[in-house]
Amino acid sequence: MSKEVKAIAKGVRQSPRKVSDVAALVRNRTVADALAILDHAPRRAATPVKKVIASAKANATYNHNLLENTLVISEINVTAGSRIKRFRPAAHGRALPFERKTSHIKVVVTGEERKKKAKAEEKSTKEAI
Repeated sequence: MSKEVKAIAKGVRQSPRKVSDVAALVRNRTVADALAILDHAPRRAATPVKKVIASAKANATYNHNLLENTLVISEINVTAGSRIKRFRPAAHGRALPFERKTSHIKVVVTGEERKKKAKAEEKSTKEAI
């Protein structure tokens, strides 16, 4: 039985187009493979994507009791975040507008649950009696 666990990073200060190129490298891969690929990817966007995948892995193993070696990235989305409007000085005393773009990164990880140990179940039945 597989379970889905997610992690989201909002407001990453990088263009969604650049981040989605990096996200496409690791889509539908195991978490271990994805982290290894992102370690060697020569893109600045690899760092925030790696952090979100590591966060999803930690959520799955510590909060949802999933096996670490069965984790697979089932979904990774990059959407546009808010845009910060700024102006750049130009010739003849003018100012030209530009936008600082941000991204939201969502990672969904699936994996199998750990099996509970038989000793723990036996102790709980003995205490109930």
